[in-house]
Amino acid sequence: MSRYRKVYIGSLIVGISSLLYINFYISNFKFSFAGVMFPLLLYIYDDLNPIAFGLGSGASLLLFRWLLYGVFQGISLQQFYYTAPESIFYIVYGIVFYIIRRNAVSMTYLRIFIISVATDMISNIFETYLRLGRQLFTMGYEIGRALLLVGIIRGALVCLMVMIYRYYRLFLIKEEHEERYRNLLQLISQLKTETYWMEKNMDYIERVMSNAYRLFSDISEERNERNWGKEALGIAKDIHEIKKEYALVVMGMEDIMANRLDDAGMYFDELLDILQKSLEVEARDQHKNIEVQCDVGENFYTCNHYYLMSILRNIAMNSIDSIDTRGRITISHAIQSEFHRFTIEDDGEGIEKNDLPNIFSPGYSTKIDYSTGEINRGLGLALVDSIIGEHLRGSIEVRSEVGKGSSFLISIPIRELEGVER
Repeated sequence: MSRYRKVYIGSLIVGISSLLYINFYISNFKFSFAGVMFPLLLYIYDDLNPIAFGLGSGASLLLFRWLLYGVFQGISLQQFYYTAPESIFYIVYGIVFYIIRRNAVSMTYLRIFIISVATDMISNIFETYLRLGRQLFTMGYEIGRALLLVGIIRGALVCLMVMIYRYYRLFLIKEEHEERYRNLLQLISQLKTETYWMEKNMDYIERVMSNAYRLFSDISEERNERNWGKEALGIAKDIHEIKKEYALVVMGMEDIMANRLDDAGMYFDELLDILQKSLEVEARDQHKNIEVQCDVGENFYTCNHYYLMSILRNIAMNSIDSIDTRGRITISHAIQSEFHRFTIEDDGEGIEKNDLPNIFSPGYSTKIDYSTGEINRGLGLALVDSIIGEHLRGSIEVRSEVGKGSSFLISIPIRELEGVER
């Protein structure tokens, strides 16, 4: 859900909650349940802009109160005059909360309670001053004590509801993880069956290679010429059988993926957390000191998380390989227009200018072990390019400078990752 939509929906919730209120002894002063819902939503959705949310909630309160009074008393400017100071409460609350939260390290329950009480009191004092003017300072401590009591009650309610929300969310996450673990066990057991057939065919392939080499030797030495055609036909039949076996394996694996991997999605911040931890482990395994930094940007939910993980991981693994012993990898995300933009940057050795046009070609690789002659198969970036272009209808570009590092910029339409238009 986008931030603007959260502000809009949250403001409507606050407006509706404002219809549940009790009257204070000051004329037209009301304590409503909206005073609890407003901070609760700010704590739950920490990406909400408190000031924008305060303005939206104040306007929403005016709207719903007007509708309520219009049904029973008729709409009048006098009702606006009576209600307007209460809408100021939420604007002041949003401003004060914004200032306090900028300096807060973490939101413990004690801090939530103290901030809620203090912000509630400050906002109520502003509202009371708008209603009473200087008369507020001549009424003694009675109003102050009442406002403090209300702040304590609403602060306690906010803490309680935040606690319930957090425990409920932990319960859902635990339940979801257990379900994923069960699915993973079943998935692995099915993949084990397909792997068995692949291992069995490895022996078959070695026999075919042996027969092909024997035929090559016979032809080179002009030996057993009468059997050349028969042996070549036998090799062709064996290769055809291997092809059929692997076609069945591929079909089986595709069925597994379709049934087990496409039934649920994931939030981007969860995906990025898993990716960051796996990359840090990989860097340690390679005895490299690499700092991995991740910026979620605007969080979103996607059912194409396997594709997205494959894309980001393949590029980031190349970044790890490009760093000698110490460096940094940064993965960032932002939403621009109708696209998700992902950037993976590293300060590794970079890519030669002449190599840049070829890095997405299948089989291309600069990773050669000169001591053994072995070469990396070079399919990582080719697969990335294929997934982005064919499956997600996106694009990828790379910028690199030798000795300074590389930067991969990926653009994927929002509808492809989220299934909706924004």
